[in-house]
Amino acid sequence: MSNSKSKAEKNKSVPVYKSRIFEVYEEEVRMPDGRNVMQSRIEHRPTVSAVPIDPDGRILLIRQYRSAVRDFLLEIPAGTFDEGESPEECVQRELAEETGFRAGSLTKIYEGYLAPGYVDEYMYFFLAEDLTESPLPADEDEFIETVRIPFAEALSLIREGKIRDAKTALGILLAAKLLQ
Repeated sequence: MSNSKSKAEKNKSVPVYKSRIFEVYEEEVRMPDGRNVMQSRIEHRPTVSAVPIDPDGRILLIRQYRSAVRDFLLEIPAGTFDEGESPEECVQRELAEETGFRAGSLTKIYEGYLAPGYVDEYMYFFLAEDLTESPLPADEDEFIETVRIPFAEALSLIREGKIRDAKTALGILLAAKLLQ
C-alpha cells in the first residue's frame, strides 16, 4: 500500500493527438523522489470483450486485419463503449456487430487495465453463452470473419503461439477456468 507521500503528481499535460477513441498526451510528472520526468499517456474509452461459446461448445473467434501489426489476428470479439452504454449493453452490441449473435447469458469474468504503462484502456471481459442470431452491421473500418473452433483447440492455439492477442489469450484462459 502507498501513502500520499509516495504518489506521483502531474505538473503539466499537453494534448498531442486526438482520434475518435483515444487522446495522446505528453506530461511532466513529479515523481515521489522529487524528480520531474516526461511521460506519454493515452486516454482511451473503456472497452469490452466476450468469449462466446455456442451450444456445441465451440468458441466464436473473429479473424480481422490489425493495421498496427500488419497482419490478421484471431481474437475474441471486443470493442469500445458508445456514450452512455453499460458494459453489458456494449458487449451485446459488439457481439452482434462482430459475430451476428447476442448472448442469453453473460458472466463477467474479469475487468482491468490492458497496458497501463502508457494507456488507461480499461476492459470488461465476459463469458457469453446461450447465443441467438441477432446480426448488426459491422463497423465500416473493419473486415471480420467469424471462425468457430472447439474450445480445446483454442487452448492449443494459445500454447502454440497462434493466438497472439493478449486479451484473447486472457479471456479464453479465464473462461476455461470458469467452465471447468
